[in-house]
Amino acid sequence: MFVIPAIDIIEGKCVRLTQGDFSQKKVYNEDPLEVARAFEDAGLERLHLVDLDGAREQRIINYRVLEKIATKTRLWIDFGGGLKSDDDLRIAFECGARQITGGTIAVKNQDLFLRWLTQFGPEAIILGADFREGLIAVSGWQENSGQELIPFLQQYAEKGVRYAISTDVSKDGLLQGSALNVYRRIRDALPELNLIASGGVSSLQELENLRECGCFGAIIGKALYEGAISLKDLSTF
Repeated sequence: MFVIPAIDIIEGKCVRLTQGDFSQKKVYNEDPLEVARAFEDAGLERLHLVDLDGAREQRIINYRVLEKIATKTRLWIDFGGGLKSDDDLRIAFECGARQITGGTIAVKNQDLFLRWLTQFGPEAIILGADFREGLIAVSGWQENSGQELIPFLQQYAEKGVRYAISTDVSKDGLLQGSALNVYRRIRDALPELNLIASGGVSSLQELENLRECGCFGAIIGKALYEGAISLKDLSTF
């Protein structure tokens, strides 16, 4: 299983929100490249980079941060946050993203998302399937789509999606544990899907549990920034 550190960007700075709430923002570092290099130096291979300004503005904003990290590290970057147009994807890939994540677009414009899947291939497109109380949450987690999580994943898996990031919004940023039982149900229903768990990871034991569950990856954010898990710990994971 890949342990995938997260960097969330607002105004070019590395921040974390709690449950997606922009009013609960904490700046951890004004230089995301410095953070990314620390991850790379610890032996981590992947990075989950989120353009929170883009998520709010519904278009790519912090592509220069993406470009800087992509050109100055060897990290495999998946990039998301407000990607809504062909031009957004062009910019993201030209700036060095290896994969992009589409969540709200997969709910509100399925035809466009599926065209991206065909155009760029299933290795380049990640389905964002964030949820609250079993229902898909969209628009920066501020809106309940009414769609149930597992059927949502199933319909896209049937159309060729191979990768999905699934965040339990209710747990994100709280350091109170991940939605392990939900991920087990997803793995039982869709064993071929490369599932990336996200939200609430706060210990090495939880990472081990997610690995035993069969997750392809686990995203870790606040636990690193607050010191609940150290980069040294992850180097031996």
